[in-house]
Amino acid sequence: MTSKPHINVVWLKRDLRLQDNEAIANALKSGKPTLLLYVFEHLLLNDNHYSDRHFNFIKESIRDINEQLKSYNSKVLTVTSDIQTAFNLIQTFYKIDTIFSHVETGILVTYNRDKELSRYCRNNLITWKESKNNGVERGLLNRENWLEQWEDYMNQPLEDFTPNVNQLLSIEDISLLESVLTVTDLDTPENTKFQKGGTTTAWKYANSFFESRYKDYMFNISKPEASRTSCSRLSPYISWGNISVRQVFQKGQDLKKTSKSKRHISGFLSRLRWQAHFIQKFEMEHTMENASVNKGYHKLKKSISIQYQKAWREGQTGFPLVDASMRCLVETGYVNFRMRAMLVSFFTHILWQPWQHASEHLSQQFLDFEPGIHFPQLQMQAGETGINNLRIYNPTLNGLKHDPDAEFIKKWVPELAHLDIPFIHEPYLMTELEQGLYDFKLGHDYPHPIVDIKENRIRASDILWNMKQDPDVVKESIRILKRHTLKDRSRLLKSD
Repeated sequence: MTSKPHINVVWLKRDLRLQDNEAIANALKSGKPTLLLYVFEHLLLNDNHYSDRHFNFIKESIRDINEQLKSYNSKVLTVTSDIQTAFNLIQTFYKIDTIFSHVETGILVTYNRDKELSRYCRNNLITWKESKNNGVERGLLNRENWLEQWEDYMNQPLEDFTPNVNQLLSIEDISLLESVLTVTDLDTPENTKFQKGGTTTAWKYANSFFESRYKDYMFNISKPEASRTSCSRLSPYISWGNISVRQVFQKGQDLKKTSKSKRHISGFLSRLRWQAHFIQKFEMEHTMENASVNKGYHKLKKSISIQYQKAWREGQTGFPLVDASMRCLVETGYVNFRMRAMLVSFFTHILWQPWQHASEHLSQQFLDFEPGIHFPQLQMQAGETGINNLRIYNPTLNGLKHDPDAEFIKKWVPELAHLDIPFIHEPYLMTELEQGLYDFKLGHDYPHPIVDIKENRIRASDILWNMKQDPDVVKESIRILKRHTLKDRSRLLKSD
């Protein structure tokens, strides 16, 4: 009986790149034949946090990798399967010695899948080596020296993609594997308003940002329209791993040495630190996927309104900036941080709905859905951490301040575009006579506000401020501060 050839497998997940990919680099350093694998897992295809926009972005990313692998006569084996089934079928042709991947800070189903895979590997005499992902650490009990370790990681040399001749399994070898697996069709829709996936596109965004767009970064970061060009727009490429945080961080640091706009590049670099901080928080306490990290808020009960939630999801609340932000997000997969915070604040405070009921809709819409950012931010904006300032965003005031000419609202709520600017921001102030002059009927052309914002804002503020004094909330706040916060939080915003 002929023995099977021995190989290593790189299991790609949210690290869809060749350069500065530690899992790939470590596999190649072993010198053994190596297969690059991506599995569209049923558990994620069927999970309500994900949508087609995510899977299409992944497909575009894999196509980009495959284009780079043509010169090596190789490609990523891309299949639809359960992960253990995929490995079992690969092992009908090869003996897998080692699986290389990164440590994934994902949702609960991926964490449980990893525990099952760990048992599978032990039972099949396979070594599974996991690499750190963007400096996030598994198994931490507190944040002692965490930031120093993260910055040390960010300043380490980048990993090069340097396979030996014929080290990657050939297209012919992969075709044999494809004959027993369900190959995934990598075609994606052409005409969408979503950013396209792939390392090549990621660097186009990165280069244009670092060459010129960053110079207005801090000026426009909160403006819903201007931020679309002056922010980096790298978040989906970082979330899906088309580009590493380390690559971006080092490029930003290099630019800072010569830039005359140091304030803007410093502001950008500080947000890379904040991003890692929140992902690390989720890595250390994954239960916040479904429940408030501060257990004192578990006693907070809110009435469910299907009507309110539907109006919010469809951008039909009667509050123009809220509706514009939601419609823009649904169609393009992106709104800036302030608009995201406002959408959550409006849902949880003004509509008084549980943040859990916003979670799946928003994750499906965010092209850059990152679990480690998503769940901690939902709770922070909902005011249920006990350690953060309570912020209840007023959408009208935010519109007047950050979209004074109503460019963003006119673009995404076109039924208001012909009104004078004051009425675009507050159409509900129009009298019957004024509505007639504009050939506009409130309740027909655009909805009445679905709630009294002033009354609801006061209710939310009173309840949540009082809850901050609750003994259970206070006790939990002390625990959270001890476990998750840094001794000197200002270092996250340092000027380098």
